[in-house]
This record gives sequence, structure tokens and C-alpha cells, in this order.
Amino acid sequence: MRSPRFAIVAFAIVALVAGACAATPAASGAATTKVRLQLKWVAQTQFAGYYAAVDQGYYKDEGLDVTIQLGGPDIDPVRVVASDGAEFGTTWVPAMLAAREGGADVVDISQVFQRSGTLEVSFKAKNITKPEDWKGKKVGSWLGGNEPELFAALNKVSINPDDKTQVQIIKQDFDMSGLLSGDLDAAQAMIYNEFAQILEAKNPATGKLYTADDLNVISFNQVGTGMLQDALFARDSFLKKAGNEDLAVKFLKASLKGWIFCRDNSQKCVDIVLKNGSKLGASHQAWEMNEINGLIWPSPNGIGTLDKAAWDQTVQIATTYKVLKSQPTDGAFRTDLNATALAALGSSVDTKGANWQKASVTVNEGGN
Repeated sequence: MRSPRFAIVAFAIVALVAGACAATPAASGAATTKVRLQLKWVAQTQFAGYYAAVDQGYYKDEGLDVTIQLGGPDIDPVRVVASDGAEFGTTWVPAMLAAREGGADVVDISQVFQRSGTLEVSFKAKNITKPEDWKGKKVGSWLGGNEPELFAALNKVSINPDDKTQVQIIKQDFDMSGLLSGDLDAAQAMIYNEFAQILEAKNPATGKLYTADDLNVISFNQVGTGMLQDALFARDSFLKKAGNEDLAVKFLKASLKGWIFCRDNSQKCVDIVLKNGSKLGASHQAWEMNEINGLIWPSPNGIGTLDKAAWDQTVQIATTYKVLKSQPTDGAFRTDLNATALAALGSSVDTKGANWQKASVTVNEGGN
């Protein structure tokens, strides 16, 4: 997913798929439970842990038969889960909270990504090294709900994003064409996707690919306005039905194990995702896997554990910039299911990744 579009909508609960969570006999004679996971975007290493959990048999070991449902620009994972089109989904926290405010009974049950992957990128010739330097510049954003991190950073340095005499906020496409053409002084990018697109493009002045040395990068984590992104969520009403909390723990246990596998076997997970139909090239996916791991690891309190301070910061920014009308009601997240899943993995499994180090990945032209 390049980025989500937040929308505050009322949800009609529609029965989309019959037979969800039905137990079916496995070939061995043991019963398995069918479970659906709705992704936010198409197949890419942003979701590698779930593909790995299928490929390595982790879901099967828990008695689960998991179907991964692809997302896309016209698919809202929260709407799908809220209308019983899937038991679990993954999306950015502000999108889930906006849907909850609109009537969806969804709840964050595992905060897989520990930090934001959103950047504002510029070429060094523009000399934009800190938020103050956006003043008087043409600054790109996808808008549509993707701007709160940027707007919060601007306001933090007393630049009003609504005042065109101070800064010009330009709606950019979901690519880096505006930056590469010079129409933008700075552009929004996900560290695992659009940022790589720049490095996969040729510098017309040299005939060679751009490198990170050609760029200045402002991370919203570093300026203190990052928001929580990919989380696993479910319907509260689903979790309250007998046996479904145990099912959720099994699903989380296997999913977290899949992400641990991808931390320790990055290239294997790239291959697994490519095998599952990713349209992105092999070098782009290798870059993405490395950066996705960087958004998860280290997880100081164990993978999937929600950091309350990061949650509060996300909520504060979301309310300030009208993603949310008000503070979320009680029950928007729960930590017990993930904690039980971590305990079930056992003390011999490294769930924190304190020693994980980002690798050096080289991309090819066009990400191939």
C-alpha cells in the first residue's frame, strides 16, 4: 500500500460471504477453521509476514486455513471486515479509528508496525533539511487524509499549511513524477515504496541511477509527528462470540511468527511474495522488505505490542487535523490477545529483534 485514504463513513453491516470461520475437515482428519485476512493493498512485502505464515505452515499448525484477500485503491479493508467480509484486516490506525467513529465496531488487536514509514523527500539542490525549510516551497502530499503528519510538522515550526503565502501544498500523484520533473520542491513518499522509485530512476544529468546522496529526507518520526500505521484489527462483535478470542490468539501467534521469519529470512520472504503474484520487481521488493522490517524491528516490548505514547500521539494529530471529530471511545484497542500470542510463542523465540540491523539493498532501474 502506498498510503491510505482516511474517510469517516457510516457502515452498513452487509453479509458478504457465507460460511466464515466454518470448521472443515483437513486431509489428516483434523478440523481446520477457515479465516479471511483482508489486506489494505495488493501483494507486496508490506504484507510478507502473512504470506510467510501461509507458506511456512504456521497458520496450519494452529488449525487455521487462512485466505489472504487482496486490497487495492477501491477496497476499504475496514469496510470489508465491518461487513463480515473477513475476520481480520490490516490498515493504518487513523483509518481504523475514523471508521470506528463512523459506526464500525472494529478494534486494533495487534500493532505490528511500531513506527511511521512516511517521509518528505527533496533533492539536495533545494537545501531542504528541516521542516522550517518548507517555507515558501512547493510541498507535495497525497492529501485525501494522508496529510496530517505533514501538516502537524508544518504547524510545529509555525508554518500554516492553509496559507499559500507561507507554503504551497500541492496534491501529488501516488508516485514521484512531480519531484523528478521538478514540479515539486519536496514530495511525500513511503520509505518502502515511493522512496525506492526515485532510486530506480535515472538522473538525466549523469545517465546513472539516483542515489540516496542526491536526496534530503525528512522523516516524520524524527520531527515527532509520525502516526501509527499497519495494525491488525477485527470486529469487536466477532471477538465476543464464544471461541473467537482463542481463534484470534492463534491467528496472531502464527502471523507474528511469520513476521519473525521475514526478519530472519528476508530474501526468502521476497521470493514468497513474488510467488504470490506481486507486480513489483524483485529488487524493489527486496528494498521494501528491508524497510518494512525497519518499521517493525526492534519491537522493544515484543512484536505487535501497542506503544501507548505512540497511540496518544496518533490520536492527538488525527483529532487536530480532522481525521477524527473527537477522541476514540473506550475499546478502540486491546493488548491482551497479542500478549497471549507472544506468551504462546515461548521464551525461546526472539519477539523483540533488538539486534536486528538494516541491510544494504541495491535497487535496479525500474525496480526489476
